[in-house]
Amino acid sequence: MSDEQLIKVLLVDDHEMVRIGLSAVLATEDGLEIIGEASNGADGIRLAKEYSPDVILMDLVMEGMDGIETTRHIMKLLPQCKVIVLTSFLDDDKMYPVIEAGAFSYLLKTSRAAEIAQAIRAAARGQSILESQVATKMMNRLRQPKPAASAHEDLTEREMEVLQMIARGKSNQETADLLFIGVKTVKFHVTNILAKLGVEDRTQAAIYAHKNGLVN
Repeated sequence: MSDEQLIKVLLVDDHEMVRIGLSAVLATEDGLEIIGEASNGADGIRLAKEYSPDVILMDLVMEGMDGIETTRHIMKLLPQCKVIVLTSFLDDDKMYPVIEAGAFSYLLKTSRAAEIAQAIRAAARGQSILESQVATKMMNRLRQPKPAASAHEDLTEREMEVLQMIARGKSNQETADLLFIGVKTVKFHVTNILAKLGVEDRTQAAIYAHKNGLVN
């Protein structure tokens, strides 16, 4: 297979052993080329800009910039690149924001090597692959009624800030730290936000924020 046909893959994961294992396994797969490894989001963005990979295997939870923010930045820089989330998490408040950020496929780290390789090849062809549990959650979400598009007009300035943090996949503690307020205060604002938007949980609030362009 010629170099032009190789699928260039970038690994972004803060666990060294995961990167070593993925690199070793994928190196044996025909047609795939590991062009770089990054241990954090900032390095992932830098390497993506430098090497223009076809596919990026993206960890979701990392120190510093998480996979959600990293994916969002990379999609702005390289909209043609396909980001495959490879994570241990199926939390709604992480899964939906990263898909909204532009993730193309979503796999769990329990996936077999052959499944990951298949997902990479599929992504390069423009075919998205979602973990079955992810696909089920998304279908259930789509079936739920949507809140009114103007519901956010009732939010206070602080509630809007908290909503933006929710949309970025930040936890209550992370939101408290970033906004210099207490966790109890964050929880109070979240309760008010859900009530005012007419949504059931943080995930619906995040989706609302992205769909209505409320995230900076």
